[in-house]
Amino acid sequence: MRNALGLMLASVVAAVVIAAGGWFYYSSRADQAAPKTIAARAADPLPAQAKLAAKDDVAIPAAIAAKPAAAAPAPAPAPMPVQQKSTCANPNALGVSRVVEIDTTGGPGFGFDHFKQFDFLTDKEVVLTFDDGPGPVNPPAVLKALADECAKGLFFSVGKHATYHPEILRQVLAQGHTVGTHTWSHVNLNGKKMTEQMAKDEVEKGISAVKYALGTNPAPFFRFPQLQHNPAIVSYFGTRNVAMFSTDIDSFDFRKGATPEKIIETVMTRLDKLGKGIILMHDFQKHTGEAMPALLARLKAGGYKIVQMKAKTTLQSLPEYDEALLKDLKVPTSSARPIGSVVQTVSQ
Repeated sequence: MRNALGLMLASVVAAVVIAAGGWFYYSSRADQAAPKTIAARAADPLPAQAKLAAKDDVAIPAAIAAKPAAAAPAPAPAPMPVQQKSTCANPNALGVSRVVEIDTTGGPGFGFDHFKQFDFLTDKEVVLTFDDGPGPVNPPAVLKALADECAKGLFFSVGKHATYHPEILRQVLAQGHTVGTHTWSHVNLNGKKMTEQMAKDEVEKGISAVKYALGTNPAPFFRFPQLQHNPAIVSYFGTRNVAMFSTDIDSFDFRKGATPEKIIETVMTRLDKLGKGIILMHDFQKHTGEAMPALLARLKAGGYKIVQMKAKTTLQSLPEYDEALLKDLKVPTSSARPIGSVVQTVSQ
């Protein structure tokens, strides 16, 4: 009996020992296989620049921030409107060699008779400029000569003349020429009795009149009558961002005794000497219209090229002068709007 009891007790002890050994073996294997974990440390502080970005930007959940979505491509800039190149019926036309765009900020000046800063023309390049129009007879002759040679010019319109013949001035613009201003009544702004306010009124009323005639803003280009540069107005144009034009070559087509032949010789003699330049003519003069076809032919034969000047922006008239002009012209307020803002073709 004792032997049997002892045998049973020995069996139990052996089983316990075996079980304990097995547990120790498997637990030690598990300790070797499982990686030890450590407590996560606080994130490093953001650099100053990153803190600023985090403050300025919209907060993003950490899960998204860890794997940001691919950034959408930036939208392509809107294309600049493509200007259709006008067709020219004359295959041997003088045409326009290049077009320059003028940033008139601060009131730059052009034409070496008075302004020496901007020498933008290269050898054999000319700019055709015309003062004093529009009118019913002579300016159309100038326009026809330019159209026949597909050439472009810069027209400085007298405000009063613009109100007399707005249809002619609109034709100038419609044919692709640049339209600037030349005061209201072509008065000398350096006259003895001319005050600064009177000079400003002449300038601004002329701008309003040209805008009224065109039905749109003119270019911020101005030429002083008789090339008399009033110092106060020169400074004023700096605040209005209006470019001022003098000349390099004066045709003197306004002088008594001027003929088409004299005009051409005056221009070409001076031009051949300088090699380039801004040419001053007057579309209001009869002999200028008569001289234009032969003058353009001489320019072409001499290897000269036409440069057209355009402005980066237009010139906004001042409302008080717009109102004063309409009162002077006795124009009903209802008709002051350009036809394009009243009547539009919606289907054709």
